[in-house]
Formats: sequence, C-alpha cells, structure tokens
Amino acid sequence: MSKRSDRSRPLKEFVQEPDDGLIICRCEEVTKGEIRKAVHDGMFTLTEIRRYLRSGMGLCQGQTCGALVKRIVARELSVSPLELEPAPSRAPMRPVEMKVLGNERKED
Repeated sequence: MSKRSDRSRPLKEFVQEPDDGLIICRCEEVTKGEIRKAVHDGMFTLTEIRRYLRSGMGLCQGQTCGALVKRIVARELSVSPLELEPAPSRAPMRPVEMKVLGNERKED
C-alpha cells in the first residue's frame, strides 16, 4: 500500500496558518485553508478534493490552480507531489451561444 492511500496513518494536527485565507482556486474561490482542512477531513486524493471543494472545476479546469492544490495536499500528507495521482482534467471551457451550436445563420 502506498503512503498516499494509507488512510490509517495519522496526520499532523490541523493548525491554522496565517495564509490559510489565500485564494488558490480563483474560479471557485477555494482557499488554502479549505484545501488543508479537507485533507484533515479525510480527502486524500486530488479527485476527492476536487469533488469536495470544486477546486479545479471552474472555467480554467485547474489550469491555474492544479499544481498549487497538488503541492498543498502533498505537504499535508507529508508525501512528494509526484506520489499523488493527477485529477482528471478537461480542456478549459468558454460559454457558447446556443445559436452557434445550432449552426444558425443570420438572414440578410
């Protein structure tokens, strides 16, 4: 069993840090403290964190916050970021008007 999936090992006690209010995921307004607390609440994988907090699920699909979230989770678990499996990602999305999808054309 790898370190990252071993949920029986104790984590250090959660202690708030001065920069816990720092916004890590701008799209979903998730803070560093929320990510740290989620790990201590039992979310040990990036996918769990993503589903629990919605970090990386906004317009950029984790392109801006993904690496930061990974580092924070790895630090809380006392593992290397390389040991964490990447969360599934999608291409960044943009809103599209329905007429574009319907292939409508303007009448002259």
